[in-house]
Amino acid sequence: MSINMITFLLILVSIVTNTLVFGQNTGIQGEWHVLHSSIGISAMHMQVLHNNKLIMFDRTDFGHSNISLPYGRCRHDPHDSALETDCTAHSVLYDIDTNTFRALMVQTDTWCSSGAVLPNGTLIQIGGFNDGDRVVRSFTPCVSENCDWVEFPRYLIERRWYASNQILPNGRIIVVGGRRQFNYEFYPQNQGLFRLDFLAETNDESENNLYPYLHLLPDGNLFIFANTRSILLDYNNNRVVKEYPRVPGNDPRNYPSTGSSVLLPLDENLPNVVAEIMVCGGAPRDGFRRVAHGSFGQALSTCGRLNVSDENPNWVMEEMPIARVMGDMLLLPTGDVIIINGARLGTAGWENGHDPIRAPVIYSLSRPQNGRFSFMAASQTPRLYHSAAVLIPDGRVIVGGSNPHEYYNFTGVEFPTELSLEAFSPPYLAEEYAVVRPRILSLHENIGYSEFFTLMFSVPQYLSSEVLTVRIVAPSFTTHSFSMNQRMVVLKLIGVEHVAPHTLKVTMRGPSTAEIAPQGYYMLFVVHAEIPSSGVWVKVQ
Repeated sequence: MSINMITFLLILVSIVTNTLVFGQNTGIQGEWHVLHSSIGISAMHMQVLHNNKLIMFDRTDFGHSNISLPYGRCRHDPHDSALETDCTAHSVLYDIDTNTFRALMVQTDTWCSSGAVLPNGTLIQIGGFNDGDRVVRSFTPCVSENCDWVEFPRYLIERRWYASNQILPNGRIIVVGGRRQFNYEFYPQNQGLFRLDFLAETNDESENNLYPYLHLLPDGNLFIFANTRSILLDYNNNRVVKEYPRVPGNDPRNYPSTGSSVLLPLDENLPNVVAEIMVCGGAPRDGFRRVAHGSFGQALSTCGRLNVSDENPNWVMEEMPIARVMGDMLLLPTGDVIIINGARLGTAGWENGHDPIRAPVIYSLSRPQNGRFSFMAASQTPRLYHSAAVLIPDGRVIVGGSNPHEYYNFTGVEFPTELSLEAFSPPYLAEEYAVVRPRILSLHENIGYSEFFTLMFSVPQYLSSEVLTVRIVAPSFTTHSFSMNQRMVVLKLIGVEHVAPHTLKVTMRGPSTAEIAPQGYYMLFVVHAEIPSSGVWVKVQ
């Protein structure tokens, strides 16, 4: 046996062992780093932008924040329920590359709102509370320090408080639901308002149909999950195509008995792309009512997976290692799912969560059923109601927020309002994996549908094309334990060739359709032996 082959096998055994077991040291269980002890606001909503900036905001009616608006500006709003004149900011723009931030100005209340990024990279933010419930706001990334929110009052047909959004194949945004809103509409607005009885049917005394889970499927239809039920909606014809089986247990998964949901990676290397939905956590049916009487019951410990590409799908249930409510589910570059933030007891809502869970878990799709979860290192900071998390291009997960109080409250409470921002580095970023970590050298930044394109990457020890994938990840708008518009596509791999020592060229095919990957900006990762490169922004068009 050659020395190269022996080296190959030793490295492979080491990677598989560490990846499957996540050894004992801190690096293999991930690491936490505090980025800022305070960013001035509590990051209730988050969106990564294609210029490596992260926009965050909370709500205008919390009272004074801990960061002033620039240039002596003040917000004057006679309708605000907390402060008619407020010279502090309730939104910030964080620069990932420089670890700095600056204040932004929102005029109307963004509390419990939603958002999606247009194909041109502009964030469209939808609704909120009070004077902000029919407002559309936009933020367009810029190279200067002057870009800020632009507001369009009374743009929406109906008030949108706790609504969800999904970017569509044609570049438009569908806006679904919200409190006492059993309908949907579109941005830009030109089609009117559409009744959706499903949302009325899934309403209950605790309103467990808020922030419905939306996932665009490869056939172009929209998967909608609310409470315990889910449907396939043909939004072009306002027609429910089918209803799926109820998730077992009859316990609510949407806000306020908050679980979370992701669309698992869509793999274009398969003969037929398979779409599978995963829903985890939540609280028992009577959990929200019991909390109102001071009884904090245990959260749900189950996850369900539903293969919606199957003609007659059924939920496949698995147990998490710990019950969790208010957890955020994010797709990592490897295709694994991290569940982060939340609590073991109670539900979402003010003062409704107890026993915070500081340790995330990672769910590995490549492992056998009932052995897919691994505990990660714990943060020192509890993240309860109104916390959020997003994946950023270098592979870290940025975490912020947590304000389970009606206003900013820093003293005399068990869980004070949290203004800090921190980053979790998953195990794949550990130095132990440097030998197989790819680094992207060059690529085409514009990707056409079904078009071939190439990229160059280097890696100290290349193993095999069998452990090589190229993936694109759409950045999510995260709030209230749901990451809207999040999706991953594993691109069709055409060929790999060595072009220099430790340097390879990969040929791939762009996404097949806009239904699989809507137009817009994505983070592209090369994943080698389950270790990802840093991501590079590309535009699918």
